[in-house]
Amino acid sequence: MAETSGTTGTPDRTGSAADAPDSPADSPAPARIDLAGLPRGEGRLALVTGVTGYIGGRLVPELLAAGYRVRAFARNPQRLRDRPWAEHVEMVEGDASDAESVAKAIDGVDVAYYLLHSLGTGRTFESRDRHLALIFGKAAREAHVGRVVYLGGLYPSGEELSPHLLGRKEVEDILLASGVPVTVLRAAVILGSGSASFEMLRYLTERLPIMIRPKWLANRIQPIAVRDVLRYLVGAAAIPDDVSRGFDIGGPDVVTYLQLMQRYAKVAGLPKRYAIPVPVLTPHLSSHWVNLVTPVPHTIAGALIGSIVHEVVVKERDITQYVPDPPGGLLGVDEAMELALARVQDFDVQTSWRSASTPGAPSDPLPSDPDWSGGALYVDDRSSTVDATPRQLWTVIEGIGGVNGWYSWSLGWRVRGLMDIGVGGPGLRRGRANPYDLTVGDALDWWRVEEIRDLELLRLRAEMRLPGEAWLDLCVETDDFGRTVFRQRAIFHPKGLSGFLYWQAIKPFHGVVFGGMQRNIASAAAAVKESDERWKPSRAS
Repeated sequence: MAETSGTTGTPDRTGSAADAPDSPADSPAPARIDLAGLPRGEGRLALVTGVTGYIGGRLVPELLAAGYRVRAFARNPQRLRDRPWAEHVEMVEGDASDAESVAKAIDGVDVAYYLLHSLGTGRTFESRDRHLALIFGKAAREAHVGRVVYLGGLYPSGEELSPHLLGRKEVEDILLASGVPVTVLRAAVILGSGSASFEMLRYLTERLPIMIRPKWLANRIQPIAVRDVLRYLVGAAAIPDDVSRGFDIGGPDVVTYLQLMQRYAKVAGLPKRYAIPVPVLTPHLSSHWVNLVTPVPHTIAGALIGSIVHEVVVKERDITQYVPDPPGGLLGVDEAMELALARVQDFDVQTSWRSASTPGAPSDPLPSDPDWSGGALYVDDRSSTVDATPRQLWTVIEGIGGVNGWYSWSLGWRVRGLMDIGVGGPGLRRGRANPYDLTVGDALDWWRVEEIRDLELLRLRAEMRLPGEAWLDLCVETDDFGRTVFRQRAIFHPKGLSGFLYWQAIKPFHGVVFGGMQRNIASAAAAVKESDERWKPSRAS
């Protein structure tokens, strides 16, 4: 579930392909997968699309460790600046729907990873996927790319496919017909910390000791661990030039989805889960049920459920002729879930399905007030002195949201979140991946971290459904007397009359919401113990 869009990046964070490492010793971090038995990259240039998404963000450091130079293609390279590998890759800014941008990104590339998918962008995602694949295939052919690697979906033969799987198959067919060697890796459920499949499984199992059982829970699936997917992706770059085809990939275990839930419960130390069969529960209705119980929005849940309505089991293992299994073999279901759960519990989730922007969310950066001529900006600006040090105040600011809450009128926040979910927004379900640390690009409830400067500024951009664009600045300042000042600015750029009316409608509640935040954050900051290392700013010197 990779992202196809972003916002404007900053050129001073981009590097040169020549600066990218070609050996593990030069890599920003050691590989997390076993690279034994795979050919070295030897400085070949790999283009990674969907790099702000779940798989793309994890693939980059593995390619670096395998000796490839990496070019990352994103609409918003700025969102990648806090990744540990950011300064080791070449960043190319562009839009995957723009042929000129794609041609620029793919020029001179040896292997190109196509990890774009419009899952969750609405009813037209299939046509958008076809459009993007056609642009990419044409650009790859004209640039004489050595190989394209695509991560698609595992599908059964001879059945009417769900829109999600049919879309994946159409993209596969378009790329295979592009005129360059292509490797398609077809995977079913991917088990890994932060994957939408694993998050759906985890929340359904943990929150429902007794659940209704639609028919699709009895279908057989063949999950695969994310680290094994990454190994196949890295190895696919070196498949011989005369091979152009799709390969099924899956782990060693074939289970039903209900069995998968029971095995997760055992791994997580939960009591056995019970399921009550129901005669009718369509994938569409199931997606809304999942939407209520898990953070996964129904647009994504519907696509995932629409896939496992089919039995998706590996039909061949020809990939092992070109990419051998790791020395210890592929991970089984239990071990994959144990590793994923450990990452979640240790707050060591590298990337997540939340990494992708919410479909339809605005992406332009906050306009600067003095010179901006794009129309009205409504601002609610509040400041107050705080009986705490800047570090104590920052502790609370960087820890805001998710399980820590928003320090004001919690019922109002919950109701607004439910209203947003009702119109297709993220609401408060996404939470935050790490309760103590934030980086640029992180999802935070219905916000996205647009800027963060430790001990100074946290800027959040709203991804909720709004008739305009909104930001929230939380700042740490010092007055002329050396006192700590907490400043918060709610900024709104309305679109048309509806935007104006929206601002006027919520303005009376600002005193409750933002005034409460001022008081409660100040009180929380005063109570913070500066010796608590969990809250140590990660970017401050």
